[in-house]
Amino acid sequence: MAESEEEVDVLVQRVVKDITNAFKRNPNIDEIGLIQCPEARYNRSPIVLVENKLGVESWCVKFLLPYVHNKLLLYRQRKQWQDREVLVDITCTLLLLNPDFTTAWNVRKELLQHGVLNPEKDLYLGKLALTKYPKSPETWIHRRWVLQRLHRECCPSPSDQKEQRGQAEAWANGNGPGHGERLQRALHEELRVCADAASRYPSNYNAWSHRIWVLQHMSQGSVKVLHDELSSTRLWVSMHVSDHSGFHYRQFLLKALLGELGQAHNGSQTESLHPPLDPRPAAQSNGEAGACEAGLTDDPHADTIPQLFREEMELCTDLIESYPGHETLWCHRRHVFYLWDRWQKLSQGTGSLSPAVTDSNALLSEVRDPCDELQASRAMDIDCVQDGSKHGGYTQDTKRLKRGPVSPWPGLLSEHAFISQVLGTRSTPEQGRFARAYRKWLDSVIGQ
Repeated sequence: MAESEEEVDVLVQRVVKDITNAFKRNPNIDEIGLIQCPEARYNRSPIVLVENKLGVESWCVKFLLPYVHNKLLLYRQRKQWQDREVLVDITCTLLLLNPDFTTAWNVRKELLQHGVLNPEKDLYLGKLALTKYPKSPETWIHRRWVLQRLHRECCPSPSDQKEQRGQAEAWANGNGPGHGERLQRALHEELRVCADAASRYPSNYNAWSHRIWVLQHMSQGSVKVLHDELSSTRLWVSMHVSDHSGFHYRQFLLKALLGELGQAHNGSQTESLHPPLDPRPAAQSNGEAGACEAGLTDDPHADTIPQLFREEMELCTDLIESYPGHETLWCHRRHVFYLWDRWQKLSQGTGSLSPAVTDSNALLSEVRDPCDELQASRAMDIDCVQDGSKHGGYTQDTKRLKRGPVSPWPGLLSEHAFISQVLGTRSTPEQGRFARAYRKWLDSVIGQ
């Protein structure tokens, strides 16, 4: 074991070099991790590369972290570095072991601004760090900064064009993909990263919040992307019935679709129910988004929005019956039904497919936060139903609901019938308590 300072420096420099060489040998590494090894047993590198997995033996971390920390702080103090490629390797090693070290991400920002790095390479590093630390807040913050910079490069303003021309020669050489293709690829890759991080850490609020941010700033109001996200997360929430973050994401998707579809049917001069996902004018939207929205605008069927709510309520019904006693499911049902009830009342009042501008703002302002609904539900003093249990499994099949009889549109009568059905079956005390709380909420909020 190395003990002197010179031996430690030699050891750490070799480890940093081995990590860099591992990425050169296999540019498709998709996961990192620590190998529990308290001491070096063999005279070999502590960096292990198996297929697309990169492992670091734990014994070298106590030498590696202080070294890269000191090197990075020395650079920050002197503000100069002869070999920027070495600085790239040092920050890469440090962030793979400690992604919440803000200084390292700030150095990477400087390297990006000087053209030493490109955004895709930095996003790749963050993706690997999230496989080990999926909730790292600093990593998600840095990713948003990089994505904003990528968006400016693909859609530059006049003030950014000069900087973009200087960077293009530094790393792109004019051979990169088109701007539209580049943004679309970054969008879909980012959604995959969010989904992977959410599956690695339960109730990963940082990942789901970032996923919402990505749609707001990169999807350009594409109805197709929103529909795809609503479909792809259906199975996920069915397998994580206690994870409120996933259901909150579906609530965001419903409101976003409500806004985009309502705007399409009311005409381009009518404001949507939801703030635009893309801050740029509609004329700057990509062709894919425009084609999707045009197709929905010309669709003669006027039940697109009600169908979305009906399918979501059917999903809630299936999950509540299959997994009794989960408060998250009842809170989600409450939020969806409230949004549906308000839209229905406002649309009937205006005589159009979606509410008017003034009413739409009132609709979104009146939709209560699910966390507040959760606290209100817990505060209710309601008797429990008889003890019992009901076990069932939910199998995702997107075509199953279409094969059965078409259920009526959600309404107070159908909701009370569902509650009576739940209370009439043997179930857990929690299931009865949530059902009674939901009925009280319907009578006090919706029935008024």
